[in-house]
Amino acid sequence: MGRMRREATNALSGQALGQGPAGFVAGGEEVTVVFEHPPSPPIRSTVIEVAYAPRPRRDSADDEIVRRLADDSEPGAVRVVTSDLWLADRVRAAGATVEPAAPFRALIEDA
Repeated sequence: MGRMRREATNALSGQALGQGPAGFVAGGEEVTVVFEHPPSPPIRSTVIEVAYAPRPRRDSADDEIVRRLADDSEPGAVRVVTSDLWLADRVRAAGATVEPAAPFRALIEDA
């Protein structure tokens, strides 16, 4: 199986992110969380990438996720965690798959 990466928007709390999605990282998946602007206080993690849109504005994190997919040589290996229907449509059009945020959040918070 090719590399797998999950990109999410604000579906996760800072506390859950700080704990890290251990099950996915242990399984060899890269995890990236994309925010509209740098979180305050900053979120630091050794197991996930915390990213943010270059210009904060409405839907800018969504735009950043779609931009990253367009730049990815294997967008089909990417799963995006979101419950935003508009973002989900854009992600699928870019060739990636979508997973609803609630089950992913439950896995993180139970870890």
